[in-house]
Amino acid sequence: MDLASNLALRSHCVKQKVGAVLTKDTRIISLGYNGPPAGTHNCDEEWPETGCARDRKGSCYLALHAEANAILYAAKNKTDLEGSTLYVTLSPCLSCARIILSVGIKKVIFLNSYAVYKGMDVDEGVEFLRKFGVDVDHYENTEVV
Repeated sequence: MDLASNLALRSHCVKQKVGAVLTKDTRIISLGYNGPPAGTHNCDEEWPETGCARDRKGSCYLALHAEANAILYAAKNKTDLEGSTLYVTLSPCLSCARIILSVGIKKVIFLNSYAVYKGMDVDEGVEFLRKFGVDVDHYENTEVV
């Protein structure tokens, strides 16, 4: 989780910095942090006060979530994610949870709640993953940066 927290610092998001680490058999297999697709604009450079525009649900219009970036990077490099573990600094949203389940990630460990960040009463992504058999744990070590 320390590595995921440090990766979050690389994010160019003005609103929320998130990092993700994928591991398998005690090895790091992929990394990611939230941000725009390659070749587009870094939010903190293009819109330093407000960040990028928002979609209809109030989410970033431009950014990919950290876990999606880690999964996409692994897929680009033909890395098998079946049975892997995801460490992420913000619990997955419902959309990312669907992707996590689809690629065969078996465990998710998160630091902070997406529901709390968004002002929602339920962590939909966490509930979805648990419903379909993915082990999800809230990381509670207070020594993380």
